[in-house]
Amino acid sequence: MNYYNEIKNELINNEITKKVKDYSKNRSDLSTYYNVGKLLSEAGKHYGEGIIKEYSKKLKEDTNLKYSKSSLYVMLKFYRFINQNNFQTLSGNLNWSHYCELLSINNIDEINYYIMITEQQNLSVRELRERIKNKEYERLDDKTKEKLISSKETSVVDFIKNPIAIKNTTNKEIISEKVLQKVILEDIPNFLDELGSGFTFIKNEYKIKIGNRYNYIDLLLYNIKFNCYVVVELKVTELKKEHIGQIEVYMNYIDRNLKEINQDKTIGIIICKKDNKFIMEYCSDSRILAREYQEI
Repeated sequence: MNYYNEIKNELINNEITKKVKDYSKNRSDLSTYYNVGKLLSEAGKHYGEGIIKEYSKKLKEDTNLKYSKSSLYVMLKFYRFINQNNFQTLSGNLNWSHYCELLSINNIDEINYYIMITEQQNLSVRELRERIKNKEYERLDDKTKEKLISSKETSVVDFIKNPIAIKNTTNKEIISEKVLQKVILEDIPNFLDELGSGFTFIKNEYKIKIGNRYNYIDLLLYNIKFNCYVVVELKVTELKKEHIGQIEVYMNYIDRNLKEINQDKTIGIIICKKDNKFIMEYCSDSRILAREYQEI
């Protein structure tokens, strides 16, 4: 079998397809690069992986197609990636560059997670790269990972990362809740992404009246996907019992005064400097989560 001619034909046909059939570019790329990777794998068994350098040089000479040694090697890696992880079909919502970002991940469950969120949230390649870089999957709760593996139903709290990565672009030292709030508001889209999908921002310093006294909720959010309000309280200390009591009061207020009958109960998130699991163990309200934050 002439592996080089097969590879050349695959790449030339793909170039023609991309020019003529714009709608099928992505599918053609993935299919072509998989087939080229397969041929390179078989050729390597006969001639050694050094054949990649030779094929790259010949492609440039014969067709003027500039497929470098490294680009052909990525196709080989892509073929092995698909086979090793037993993918039956490839997502049409991910392009070649998306899959290239996934090649460095060895855990199939982690790979499936990033494919899922890329499909659901229509992530660009840059956004996917950022999620992987920030180790988003690793910061999910183990119970959430189990739910994803076994395809069990998830809830609004499952995808809230721990710790939450907060981008500090202000260069201010976070010494108070006010400063932490300002840092979050500087990049609210990133903060909402850290919480999961479906979160929308309503207001910071949301004013409520309890008795004769006004109180202010640090951040009031709403989750469209799970149809519920979300109260966020910010603390720059370790979690304390009074923090739990405070957020419970706020959650109950929202349930009584804002929540409609068709909406789910409000959940609460306490973002603190250090999570004190001993206190959370004895918190009876499962709607309250404590999450550490880390600056990036």
